[in-house]
Amino acid sequence: MSQIEKADVFRALHVRGRPVILYNIWDAGGARAVAQADAKAIATGSMSVAAAQGYSDGEAIPLDFVLSLVTRIVAAVDLPVTVDFEGAYAADPDTIRANVARLIRTGAIGLNFEDQVVGGSGLYPVEMQAARIAAVRAAAKDSGVPMFINARTDLFLQAGDGGDHATLVTAAISRGRRYAEAGADCFFVPLLGAPELVAEVVAGVDLPVNVMVLDTGADLAPLAAAGVARVSFGPAPYLARNRALTEAARKFI
Repeated sequence: MSQIEKADVFRALHVRGRPVILYNIWDAGGARAVAQADAKAIATGSMSVAAAQGYSDGEAIPLDFVLSLVTRIVAAVDLPVTVDFEGAYAADPDTIRANVARLIRTGAIGLNFEDQVVGGSGLYPVEMQAARIAAVRAAAKDSGVPMFINARTDLFLQAGDGGDHATLVTAAISRGRRYAEAGADCFFVPLLGAPELVAEVVAGVDLPVNVMVLDTGADLAPLAAAGVARVSFGPAPYLARNRALTEAARKFI
């Protein structure tokens, strides 16, 4: 498939109530392994990609290194590849546009783009983040590739597991609506796991909704019933693989 065909296929996979499942990987070998499980698409996770190379999450791994890894992943499989691109390694729209253009040249057809201030604190104001999303869309338009923008809000992640997520749903919906206006294709709400709250976001935002599951044995039926269109596993596959590796090694050491 061409890059444009892959982008179109990936977009069509996002159906409310029948979520596309993305079992996040971190290298070309992992991409091939997941492809052999009849995956419909391949997705990286930023924490996994960084940790596998000895870096911390949060854009600590150099951008050039990330792009070289993505190039290898895209070459390894004939499936759509979407990349956790964090904050695009920039704050200002012009640099974001340039960096996303470089990502597109790897052959990737989608990206996660988050609203937290990477390396700082808090979230970008809504209008600033909207301008940043518009820069991502502009880069896609420049390239002629209909990149799938998964606009992530870190409201729930920053509140943590113990936060009162119910009080953040209205703010999340407001961000999701504005991000849609700016050019986003999907709305990502990591750490929001309660199906009833997820259903509120699904009802309130006119975009497919992506949730992250950190349990590789989770029952996804309640999330599908809540109307999500995409489920990703973030760092969970990488962490599970490392636990298994440690246990296997322990038998001999």
